[in-house]
Amino acid sequence: MQAAPLSYGSDQSGLVCGYLFGRDGDGKAIPLDTDAACRWLKQREQTPQEFIWLHYNLANTASEKWLHEHTELAEEFYDSLHEGPRSTRIELADNTLVAVVNDVVHDFTFEPSDISTLWLSVDRQIVISARRKPLRAVDSLRNAVRNGEPIRSSVELLIHLLRDQADALIKIVRDAISTVDGIEDNLLAGKLTTKRASLGALRRVLVRLQRLLAPEPSALFRLLQKPPAWMAEIDAQELRQSTEEFSMVLADMASLQERIKLIQEEIAALASEANNHSLFVLTVVTVLALPINIIAGLMGMNVGGIPLAQSEHGFLVVVVIVASFTVIAGWLAFRRQRDVGTD
Repeated sequence: MQAAPLSYGSDQSGLVCGYLFGRDGDGKAIPLDTDAACRWLKQREQTPQEFIWLHYNLANTASEKWLHEHTELAEEFYDSLHEGPRSTRIELADNTLVAVVNDVVHDFTFEPSDISTLWLSVDRQIVISARRKPLRAVDSLRNAVRNGEPIRSSVELLIHLLRDQADALIKIVRDAISTVDGIEDNLLAGKLTTKRASLGALRRVLVRLQRLLAPEPSALFRLLQKPPAWMAEIDAQELRQSTEEFSMVLADMASLQERIKLIQEEIAALASEANNHSLFVLTVVTVLALPINIIAGLMGMNVGGIPLAQSEHGFLVVVVIVASFTVIAGWLAFRRQRDVGTD
């Protein structure tokens, strides 16, 4: 029996889902399969009021081949598919919006590997999105479309995706704030069990999220200053608002990073204080044991003339001398520690 080909959650062409908008005039989507999408692409000029969204899984190697054969996407889109990790950006290429959107995977656990990329090509009638791992924002958008949420235009689909991404990022920031709040409460209560390394890992993930998710200002500024002719004014305004909302979330993330840094410094100070205390105790023990070790060494020598050897109260005298030196050494050590703590 021949094994079925791997589909990676998509059909043989790599299509995960497809939707047609604008046919009924209410903005609600009609599901499409690959064959229906091919038919629509061939006659799209006859229905200028309609647009489609096709979402592909790049883990299926047939995806890129199908896109080359059936669409006329800008070369910048295909070039971006093979670039390394870059910041989120939206730029204009051949009168088409090419977007690279970094998002978090479904089971995000504050691991750097839980961040992946979504590539989009958006023009007036065609929205193509592609990813290698299931992403939270895309699935949120799919659920909204599947539940009948009206989408006015192809750009509104992109704006909806950016806002879903911002919502996912807000949840991540809230979870991180909750974690940091618990650590801070334990720190104030003197019950801290979290190590600096754990906080460092959390901070590194937040830094990577901020670096990858923050839109590139220059490309976005050029787009908003001179949008493509087919983009409606209301879409340009909503895109500007969504980027401003996104910037606010990133600012909250930056302040959280500073808060984590301060907690790390506080933990380091407490660890240093605990080490100093341990070192002080060890020093005191050493100082207190020094007189008895010296006197025991002197009295234990097998030489003539050892003092008090014939005295009836010799042992008592030696004990008093050792105790006196020990008390004096302890007093000097604790006095020095008290003077250091006062300073």
